[in-house]
Order: sequence, then structure tokens, then C-alpha cells
Amino acid sequence: MVAEFIESYTKKISSKPDCIMVKENIDEQENVCNVIIYADNADVGRLIGKNGKMISSIKNVISGCKAKNGMSYKIAVEPI
Repeated sequence: MVAEFIESYTKKISSKPDCIMVKENIDEQENVCNVIIYADNADVGRLIGKNGKMISSIKNVISGCKAKNGMSYKIAVEPI
């Protein structure tokens, strides 16, 4: 659910939406989900935003899911 939301949202704000790919790795022991957003080099800065405001807003939206299922989410943006 979270990965699908992040993928659809990041595709809307990127200049090359075909290059966006989201992968999630769930660590059951630590109750953490690592979400990695792979994007084109030109879109990495756009997804992070000035002073990290864009990625922070994505993290704030995802924090609502933490309240629902108790799992922590870590989000990273990496170039392809």
C-alpha cells in the first residue's frame, strides 16, 4: 500500500515518470520497512526538494501508516 502510494505520487512530480521505480524491503524482526525510490538523475533533486522539504512531506504522509499498522518506514531516494 505504501509503496504504491509513493510510486504514484513521485511519478506525478517527476519530469521522467517512466524512470521511477519503488522497492520496499521489510525487516520483520525490527518492524521496519525500507522504501527506496529509484529515479533519473534529473529527478533526484526534485524528489528531495529544497532543504529536503519534499521528501519530508512524503515522510509525514507515510507516518500516518505507522500509526495504523505499527511499522516504521525509512525512505531513500537513489539515482538509477
